[in-house]
Amino acid sequence: MFFEKIKSDVVAHLSYIVGSKGEAMVVDPQRDCQVYIDITKREGLRIRYVFETHRNEDYVIGSLELADLTGAEIFHGPWPKFKYGNRAGDGQEFRIGDLKVTAIHTPGHTPGCTSYAVTDLTMGKDTVMVFTGDTLFVGDVGRTDFAGPERRREWSKNLYDSIFNKLLPLGDQVILCPAHGSGSVCGGGIADREYSTLGLERLMNPVLQKGREEFVDFKVEEHHEYAPYFNMMETLNVEGAPYVGCGPNPPTMKPGEFKEMVDAGAIVVDTRPPPSFGAGHIKGSYALSLKRLGAGGWVLPYDKPILLVLADQSHLDYVSRSLVRLGYDNVTGYLGGTMVTWYKAALPVETLEMKTVMQLREEMGAGENLLVLDVRSKEERLSGYIEGSLNIYVGLLEGRLEEVPEGRRVAVICKSGTRSSFASSILLRAGRKGITNILGGMDAWKKAGYPVIK
Repeated sequence: MFFEKIKSDVVAHLSYIVGSKGEAMVVDPQRDCQVYIDITKREGLRIRYVFETHRNEDYVIGSLELADLTGAEIFHGPWPKFKYGNRAGDGQEFRIGDLKVTAIHTPGHTPGCTSYAVTDLTMGKDTVMVFTGDTLFVGDVGRTDFAGPERRREWSKNLYDSIFNKLLPLGDQVILCPAHGSGSVCGGGIADREYSTLGLERLMNPVLQKGREEFVDFKVEEHHEYAPYFNMMETLNVEGAPYVGCGPNPPTMKPGEFKEMVDAGAIVVDTRPPPSFGAGHIKGSYALSLKRLGAGGWVLPYDKPILLVLADQSHLDYVSRSLVRLGYDNVTGYLGGTMVTWYKAALPVETLEMKTVMQLREEMGAGENLLVLDVRSKEERLSGYIEGSLNIYVGLLEGRLEEVPEGRRVAVICKSGTRSSFASSILLRAGRKGITNILGGMDAWKKAGYPVIK
């Protein structure tokens, strides 16, 4: 039996390829699917099936292109009405070499969620591993809010029943293979650890320690944000996304032509670290460091050219692939030679003030007319916040700018200083003055021993 996990960092997406006796299956493939072809060539496998666990909301799935390249059949759950592939019946079985794969309908996160249980027939009849999609994670369970508040209780009940009546009975020994790891917006508290079993989750997953009614109430009251780009993902993953071939290949651009496109309305995404962005950037840029590219789904349009500024040209493939996995086929080019070429061309730059938590504390103590803007999530804020700070989640900031008073200096803070850089760039784009990014964020504030409210 062959098994390999493929991780896409941009939304902590996990996909899998499993093989036996020259045959293979892929579960929830990423959009740029050449990686699976490369694995099959290396291992001598032929992909027979592509299994989708559900209609994904936060990334574009690559099933259609992979099936076209390999001749594989696509199977997914009973909801919604997909325009491609086949419906996997509850209990339907598939064979891949010496492996038996059983589709199990596990509604809750969506009505169409389907898990896939794998049995190695050379070792017996017990399940070896199960691919749970967004139904069950390591340390968490899937969100149930996508149909709105009127159906959330129903979906939460379905999720509980799917986990306790269909998944956990497969056995404590079963290896858990979810569709996301830590950092995904599809769960509220997914663990950093990506390896687990159903037995470990039954004993250690905090959400699974609740009784049915407590579980349902918890899921109904749980808070999640809905990013605007989800609408595009839901459409592409029902209709099928355009193919990307070998992957995106945006061309290099000289400063002059880059500036012409910026002046014509192109959107600039600056992926350098916060200190580099603060030191000097192209006016109107969004500061989206490598670890925060997924946050671009809150603000980036699909109908305007997107241009990239990179810390190093070696980052181009990672950045462009990450954005195309979110459906951004409109990345038009990147500034060749990094930001240095812009400086050397004597083109205008904008700066962002940066300060440490020590400097912030000193200014607050001096009675400065300063507003601390906390752009963490509501859940993060519960771990401790600065007294008097205003909390607006970074993804919602562009639509709630009127809540940030003009005429006051604003110190923007997050957990470590990367999302606050993004939030600061949103404020700068809106023409706000007196914006400061706090380096080190709340991690540094707490490390310094400064007071927090809980």
